[in-house]
Amino acid sequence: METTELLKKVRKIEIKTKGLSNQVFAGSYHSAFKGRGMSFSEVRNYNYGDDVRNIDWNVTARFDAPFVKVFEEEREVTVMLLVDVSKSSLFGTQNQFKNEIIAEIAAVLSFSAVQNNDKVGVLFFSNKIEKFLPPKKGKSHILRIIRELINIEASEDGTDLSLALEYFNNLVKRRSIAFVISDFVSKPYEDALKIVKKKHDIVGVHLYDKLEKELPDIGLVQVRDSETQALKWIDTSSKALRKNYSAYFEKKREENQKIFNKINAEFVSLSTEDNYTTALLKMFKHRGKKR
Repeated sequence: METTELLKKVRKIEIKTKGLSNQVFAGSYHSAFKGRGMSFSEVRNYNYGDDVRNIDWNVTARFDAPFVKVFEEEREVTVMLLVDVSKSSLFGTQNQFKNEIIAEIAAVLSFSAVQNNDKVGVLFFSNKIEKFLPPKKGKSHILRIIRELINIEASEDGTDLSLALEYFNNLVKRRSIAFVISDFVSKPYEDALKIVKKKHDIVGVHLYDKLEKELPDIGLVQVRDSETQALKWIDTSSKALRKNYSAYFEKKREENQKIFNKINAEFVSLSTEDNYTTALLKMFKHRGKKR
């Protein structure tokens, strides 16, 4: 992609997603992903109703009056985006391709994190590790992430989520919030996900196109598997075929949902037709209530 065209696309995504993170996600993100620990801030005079367990006995003895320790939340967290850039993401029959929506979702999450003074890193993967951007803060880093999201191309066919999860777990030592953004058309990954969940907080974001869920009745057509590039003729006029096609999609989606449920992790499934803003906000609020 030419530099001028790339910069225009980066700017377009920045305007759209930064606005969303400012207006919609800031508070919800903070509630859903606030830091887990507490750090000492200061001492102050004891007030009626304060927890007696927080009394600082040394200061109390020195001034002959009760003082309590004040703690503040350790806000800073590391956000990691594990982004599927396999060839199946280069597909879309609605307003946008899956990879374009993936770029927007990743940008919204990145801007929301930066607003909360969090670091953001990205791992791009297909059937191999395509690129890794270490966690950093700042707008310039987010713009680089967006540029990579727009411009990166998978060097191999297929998707290996297990490989991506293992690589991430070995490389990122500090506990982080990891968003796995993919269509989840992958080799088995459940065991790797369980291991990652022991150290990191995991959120699955499943994106699919309407045509991957339902086949239209348009007769005999030749289709290509975007992961393997294999060609095949199918008769879409067959009701049984269309029914089995939809049933298979739902089965796979339910399997992915159950995998995340087993480890008590969030899993959001949305179509390229859906408003991802609504879906993410719903997930943020659900997480916020659980904390």
